[in-house]
Amino acid sequence: MLRNKAKIIFLLSLFFALSYYLSFAQDDFVYDAKGKRNPFIPLVTSDGRLIKLEARETTGGLALEGIIYDKISMSYAIVNGAVVKVGDFVDDYQVLKIEEKKVIFIKNGQPFEVELKEDEK
Repeated sequence: MLRNKAKIIFLLSLFFALSYYLSFAQDDFVYDAKGKRNPFIPLVTSDGRLIKLEARETTGGLALEGIIYDKISMSYAIVNGAVVKVGDFVDDYQVLKIEEKKVIFIKNGQPFEVELKEDEK
């Protein structure tokens, strides 16, 4: 009788320990907002009109999503979901310069600018 109780307690303890371990063993969820609309911008105005969403404009296949600008130190830009700095490559484009509101890329010796849209600043 005592052995049966010990077995039951052991099995229950094992079950609860395993359940506890497995409940925290899941990977953390990472939300990928690339290409999705800003959820904090309403789709309907206060008077009930629907807001027409703009398609995200890309330049040469590059979507400038954000800039981390620092006059003194290294600046970074978020392009196509990747964080880049001066000298890095995005596809065939090299980051030439990162300014406060735009990034200058170069491809085949031709520089071109991609400006940060007003709602992303």
